[in-house]
Amino acid sequence: MLLVNKMAQHGPRLVVPIDLKKKPWEQKLPLHNRWHPDIPAVADVKAGELFRVEMVDFSGGAITDNASAIDVKTIDLSTVHYLSGPIKVSDKDGIPAKPGDLLAVEICNLGPLTGDEWGYTATFDRENGGGFLTDHFPCATKAIWYFEGIYAYSPQIPGVRFPGLTHPGIIGTAPSMELLSIWNEREKQLEENGPQSLKLCEVLHSRPLANLPTSKGCLLGKIQEGTPEWEKIAREAARTIPGRENGGNCDIKNLSKGSKIYLPVFVDGANFSTGDMHFSQGDGEVSFCGAIEMSGFLELKCEIIRGGMKEYLTPMGPTPLHVNPIFEIGPVEPRFSEWLVFEGISVDESGRQHYLDASVAYKRAVLNAIDYLNKFGYSKEQVYLLLSCCPCEGRISGIVDSPNAVATLAIPTAIFDQVSILPNSALPITVPSCIKISLLLMICRTTKSSLRCIFMTSIHSQTIKLALRSENEFHRPGYMATITVCRVYTVSWCKRKSQATARPVQEVQALR
Repeated sequence: MLLVNKMAQHGPRLVVPIDLKKKPWEQKLPLHNRWHPDIPAVADVKAGELFRVEMVDFSGGAITDNASAIDVKTIDLSTVHYLSGPIKVSDKDGIPAKPGDLLAVEICNLGPLTGDEWGYTATFDRENGGGFLTDHFPCATKAIWYFEGIYAYSPQIPGVRFPGLTHPGIIGTAPSMELLSIWNEREKQLEENGPQSLKLCEVLHSRPLANLPTSKGCLLGKIQEGTPEWEKIAREAARTIPGRENGGNCDIKNLSKGSKIYLPVFVDGANFSTGDMHFSQGDGEVSFCGAIEMSGFLELKCEIIRGGMKEYLTPMGPTPLHVNPIFEIGPVEPRFSEWLVFEGISVDESGRQHYLDASVAYKRAVLNAIDYLNKFGYSKEQVYLLLSCCPCEGRISGIVDSPNAVATLAIPTAIFDQVSILPNSALPITVPSCIKISLLLMICRTTKSSLRCIFMTSIHSQTIKLALRSENEFHRPGYMATITVCRVYTVSWCKRKSQATARPVQEVQALR
């Protein structure tokens, strides 16, 4: 008994628990979805202590484990991202971290929450979120992924299985009021004056240019909605969508087990928060809702480096607050030996030349990869989702040889377990049966009078229209349509035959 108790002392202390049956605002320790120095800490930890933080997925459960993309199409993006914290950090003497310190956060362990071992990858509708390639893929789509230990597979994208590089998309410290004001002012100027004052790339359709503070969808932890304090903070608090000086939503896929991130401290206690857990992500997270999004946990240890901001971080702006975090990559990552690499340059789809534009170059690399993998039987929508969440590597390979920046996208060939994607002399290209036959990705398209449920098959990108009815005929408050449930079974000769035949590949809505 003494040995058991002694061992138990070395386990992580749970400081932020999550009940998956409850909404984000119903949790024992309320979550938040904004950055502001006055959002109070919900937990305290000491330097050197091993502790556990649990998190909901970025949508707070709004996106569910089914094949319909209606939840993606209609999601209220004013509510994202739901974060666990803030967490106050003190040294072993009880003295909190101070502005100017560095907070070193080590990721000792991480993973999905027990009993919730699944995730999703999606593309937002062009009119509600959009994405990197929304001019090519304007409709909401979704693929569900199931986890087998370190591996993930999706019924919607057959013939693919890969190990995840699990990581938090968001980890950051609270800004000071001075830094928050800097954020709000510069992002306001961009949103108000950017279209007139900047030469914007019209082939990248990210609008608005910045997401400014709004009280709509605002969740501020312990602060009660409707109080004067809540009203003030809601008007000022920054959205969690971009990464900034405090870290935040940087979506760095290599920030995984064993990694350490060095975050600048701007307020007493650091008040760091985390969330947006990803089972896997490709560089760029190109579909925007593009990692394998999931609920999860982190087991962390913190260290306070007194005065570390001045010593280790170089300001990249007019004030000492204009700094950026640094991090160490952990020793535990999937290893791949063979890659197929796609190149893009600063020439858009119309043939127009851009000047050293790395965004256009990376877009071209992604589009080149999509068109190539489409030859192997996958729909372009499937490939777009896959490139957003599989462990692919993006690079800016050249940025000085005007007029073209050169970007590359490297895909590990081993993730395809049914087909070799390498070029060879055996033509025409053979498409495996598990890819040809499966009915896959559901896309929701809305016109003025109808909701179309269109299921994509991967037989050379043809579509099968299964249903079309008037939206008004199936209207229910809060939903675009309601339809009776039936099942569609498909045949698959994948290696994982028992999985493919044990459940319907699609559970779809049948219009009667």
